[in-house]
Amino acid sequence: MEFWGRHRELATLRAELDEVRASGRGRMLAVRGRRQAGKSRLLTELVETTALPYLYATAVKNAPAPVQVAQVAEDMRTSRVPLPELEPAFAAPPTSWRDLLARLPLALGGQPAVVVLDEFPWATETDDTLEGVLQAAWDRTLERLPVLMVLVGSDLAMMERLTEHDRPLYGRAREMVVSALSPAGVAEAFAGHVDPTAVFDLYLATGGYPRLVSAARPYTSVHGYVVEQLQDDQSPLSVTGLRMLDAEFRDAERARAVLEAIGSVEVGHATFSSAVTQLGGDESSSGTAVSRALPALVHGKQVVAIDAPVGASPKSKLRRYRIVDPYLRFWFRYCRPHLADMARGRADLAVGRFERDFPSWRGTAIEPVVREAVSRLATSDARFGDVERVGAWWDRSNQHEFDVVGAVRDGSVPLLGTVKWRTRTPVTAAEVGALAEGRAVVPGAASARLLAICPAGSQRDAGADVVLGATELLGAFR
Repeated sequence: MEFWGRHRELATLRAELDEVRASGRGRMLAVRGRRQAGKSRLLTELVETTALPYLYATAVKNAPAPVQVAQVAEDMRTSRVPLPELEPAFAAPPTSWRDLLARLPLALGGQPAVVVLDEFPWATETDDTLEGVLQAAWDRTLERLPVLMVLVGSDLAMMERLTEHDRPLYGRAREMVVSALSPAGVAEAFAGHVDPTAVFDLYLATGGYPRLVSAARPYTSVHGYVVEQLQDDQSPLSVTGLRMLDAEFRDAERARAVLEAIGSVEVGHATFSSAVTQLGGDESSSGTAVSRALPALVHGKQVVAIDAPVGASPKSKLRRYRIVDPYLRFWFRYCRPHLADMARGRADLAVGRFERDFPSWRGTAIEPVVREAVSRLATSDARFGDVERVGAWWDRSNQHEFDVVGAVRDGSVPLLGTVKWRTRTPVTAAEVGALAEGRAVVPGAASARLLAICPAGSQRDAGADVVLGATELLGAFR
């Protein structure tokens, strides 16, 4: 399989392995990331390219502990470079996690090795003693051996809790987060065959999920890829979102309903009241449902972000709710409403909506990506002053709204920006003039520099202090 866009993550893993080799002592990593983000592919690349003995085992969803242990024993024998003393150590099948982990040091034979336990949360769901058993085995023997042990999981909340101070593995496992590919990773996958603006379009549609990016690689534009994918309700673009929700919300139907309500609002920028309205039913009960679901969606599942105007309290009533994942935002807009249409042979309805709507939709959907790029650039680009935080700003009436607002800790706002995601029409003087009005509206922005962000650039006399195009934004992610 092809592998791209993971140089930093792979370097981190190899540095951990180098430390194991140099010290002769074990190291443990807890690797988390969303489903489909490419964690398993990354770890497979590590074990397949190091030439070291390894065990790569994947837990089985809802399987009892004996089945989990039997699966690990079976996975041991699929390694291209098996553990050196595998056969004598596991001549008889292990009977429990305790038994398996007690024999693992014998199988390692004192040689440097990698042990990966993928979907670790699935194993702990059916055996709440596993963390403690692993801690005991680690402290007694495994930590003293040259082994890199990697625990991998898509349950973000559970994997975060794994290393908290009241858990058995506290102080033992280092944390590592594997996100979907960044726009720069998407660009690498296309090897320069598409321009930077098209890279961002493809990023909005795929979310940087490697499987979706791989399916898009034969195309040079988002239009050809999406139109082809929308022909089939079982295509990767159409079905991945549904599978993600089925996996992550199997036992949380109400939270899923609230997520779908947020997703049905354009680009997921919902207010509390709009989410209640989309949820339907009695207003009081729907309001209660939204209130109860938000903590799980924001903190547990981490699929929703709460945005507030820069400088406002996080509890401000001006809060908006945004689906974090670019792909899910796209899926809720163009795939989810038309799955039934695709299935009955009316893919033209989905395609028609995409072709009519995408050019304007992406202008808003790109804004969180742009803000992240500006935040990255601000760390080293003097043109952005001393900006420490980048967000947006709007007032209660939504009469005044500014796409990019850079602030510092003392409350001052040295940067105001507008995003005009157009490929043919540069930012105009009138648009920069409207942006300049923010100096009198946004608190602390009286002396703010004006930033114009547009793939087509800016007119010479527009009056922006800083102009960024797609190429500069893409460079921020490298």
